[in-house]
Amino acid sequence: MPEVDITIGGRVFQVACQAGEEHFLQSAAKLLNNEAAVLSEQIGRIPETRMLLMAGLMLADKTAGLEEELRALEERTKSLRYELDSAKAAPPERLEVAVIPDAVTDSLAELAARAEALAARMEDSAA
Repeated sequence: MPEVDITIGGRVFQVACQAGEEHFLQSAAKLLNNEAAVLSEQIGRIPETRMLLMAGLMLADKTAGLEEELRALEERTKSLRYELDSAKAAPPERLEVAVIPDAVTDSLAELAARAEALAARMEDSAA
């Protein structure tokens, strides 16, 4: 079982971990060290056990907040999936398009032809 040296709050600790887990231990130690650094800046030098306890509590608080956010996002995702499934299950909306009667289209075509003929006569007389 490998042993890894980690630094937290300016103090070095030797910690054992499973083979291949060294990277995760270093990442976790870095998070704890960041919290310890905040404490050191705010309070100054404090006993090792108190520093580790307070840094751990600060991380736990952040973790609890993130877990709460995660639960809210999971609920929102579940709600959106339900809405999507409901929309897929609902029958498609029926749209009706009005049909223009043939008499109207014929009348419009006749008006267009008369307008074109009138425009052609005006062009001829202007020329």
